Amino acid sequence: MLRKMGVTVALIGWVLCGATSLRAGDAVTDAKDRLLENVKYLASDELEGRGIGTQGLATAGNFIREEFQKLGLAVDRVQGNAYQKFDLISSAKLGEKNSLQLIGPDGKTIDLELGKDFEICSFAGSGEFEGEIVFAGYGIEDGDSKYNDFDGIDVTGKVVIIMRRNPQQENPKGPFSGHGTSRHAELRTKLIQANQHKAAAVLFVNDPYGVKQKGESRDKSLAKVTAEIAALADAYLTTPEADPKEKLTAAIAKWKPQKDAAAKAVDDELMKFGYAGHGDDKPMAPAIHVTQAQINTLLKAALKTSLTDLEAEIDQDCKPHSQGVTGWKAKGAASVVRVRSDVANVIGILDGVGPKAEETIVIGAHYDHVGRGGANSLSPGSTDVHNGADDNASGTVALLELARRFAARPEKLPRRLMFIAFTGEELGLLGSAKYVKEPIVPLDQTIAMFNMDMVGRLQEDKLTIFGSGTSSRWEPELKTLNEQAGFKLSFKPEGFGPSDHSSFYGKKIPVLHFFTNNHPDYHRPTDDWEKINVAGIERVVSMLEKVIVMTAENPERPDYIEVKQAPTAQRGGNRPYFGTIPDFASEGEGYGISGAAADSPADKGGLKGGDRIIALGDNKVTGLDDFDLALRKFKAGEEITVTVTRDGKPVVLKVTLAPPR
Repeated sequence: MLRKMGVTVALIGWVLCGATSLRAGDAVTDAKDRLLENVKYLASDELEGRGIGTQGLATAGNFIREEFQKLGLAVDRVQGNAYQKFDLISSAKLGEKNSLQLIGPDGKTIDLELGKDFEICSFAGSGEFEGEIVFAGYGIEDGDSKYNDFDGIDVTGKVVIIMRRNPQQENPKGPFSGHGTSRHAELRTKLIQANQHKAAAVLFVNDPYGVKQKGESRDKSLAKVTAEIAALADAYLTTPEADPKEKLTAAIAKWKPQKDAAAKAVDDELMKFGYAGHGDDKPMAPAIHVTQAQINTLLKAALKTSLTDLEAEIDQDCKPHSQGVTGWKAKGAASVVRVRSDVANVIGILDGVGPKAEETIVIGAHYDHVGRGGANSLSPGSTDVHNGADDNASGTVALLELARRFAARPEKLPRRLMFIAFTGEELGLLGSAKYVKEPIVPLDQTIAMFNMDMVGRLQEDKLTIFGSGTSSRWEPELKTLNEQAGFKLSFKPEGFGPSDHSSFYGKKIPVLHFFTNNHPDYHRPTDDWEKINVAGIERVVSMLEKVIVMTAENPERPDYIEVKQAPTAQRGGNRPYFGTIPDFASEGEGYGISGAAADSPADKGGLKGGDRIIALGDNKVTGLDDFDLALRKFKAGEEITVTVTRDGKPVVLKVTLAPPR
């Protein structure tokens, strides 16, 4: 009897488990279908790459808000709605006053034509200028290689000619390792260097090597197609059959547009307004891109040389050949108008019940991307829609799926869940920085933040989790949960990193950031929905769902650990370690920080969150870029003065720099 009852119970258990498995399987299938449908929509051309300032981004935000509401989340906690609104610089447009004149020693004026002889650089400053002209090579100042184009010349109040890229581009072992990998080749870096040396304006010009390479590459490509046509023509004349004729016809069809484009090609092409981004409101000298022909006019008249000759001289010994362009002045004006756009974080809330209901867990993912490219694209010059299926439609749909699952629970959790779709992440974590600056729930009641950014390309079960060291609970819990999940986990203890969790960790909140690793389509138009591993997203969602439940139901809030490690949100390289944490959302004079890493030079020197660094030594600082460049002028172990504004007043601190990390 007992044996028979035992078998019966076991059988019933087996049947019930089987039924549960079937239901679970159906649920997973439904989740995958939802995830795929939502990824397709968010990563469609219709949403314009969810770029800042586009209608597509606004449409995506409305979609998320509607989904939150359908699921039963409260969408009225931000002044009666779901949108935490703010504005930011989204683009730039050309103003009315733009001109450039070259004035010779005899007073003769050469008026240059906008669009033909010069273009305004959208990433630079505005204003009128007039000054003597100085040739400043590549505009590089590099302590590591001891190469300094500004050494021995005074460019204060002058207009400097700066070539693009860097010296010795043909030398893979040169100090700058070719133009593709040197930070000194960046246009904004060159502009900041000129600004640091108090130049009145910059005249950028294409480097002769780059122009030559462009022409040779085009001619080589055209010659290859021409040779193919010649070979097919010979084959057709020898054996006039259908197949050679069809191949010849196809080759000619391919060759003609290339030939037509080659006939119209301009090797010394000017950068169109908008190239390299829209800049910011920081004080910066105007910059204008001028044709080689116009610059060579000055150089030949004043110095009896040319850009090609000067480039060759610099390449020969890798030493600057900067000098004044005797007797010549430049006078002009640049009008760059920054365009601000209204954007919004989208917030939905599920309230908790019980004595800990006011404690909040934030679950986030950013929904913006890079639109049609621009400065953040890794496909230079592309204006194709960058759909951002993985970055970060994948995280956004995972956020919606988690909201669905928690909203469907029959019983509420003991703590509040706040779901936030952030915007402005691609421009510098602006949405999350906005939230922690103006939180909907007090930050001291926020016990944890979980973030998902690029969770759509799971390969070989590899899942990277940042922030694993920010609470003593995270790693043991994740290892336990992974016994069933089956990921190959890579733990990164640091709480700072290039996504929205960083803003919360800077406010001493434990974080976890889920990431399925990078890929060749990152920030390119090829990041499309067809390449998404939907099953992988569902697995990440299921793992994080369990982490959230454990966190919500644990009687104790997770402890916070300050990971003593350089924040990866900072610029790296060979410069000394300083240890500040950028506040990307702050506006005003200097470089705003949200804090300093524990035991870092900045921390020991007394820098605090809310400070704005306005000078390192004698170097003026207007933002993160020139802070980075100024820091490279010093060495590890050196004590430097750091001037900050604190509560509106200047404060001078002493900081001893540490070795690079």
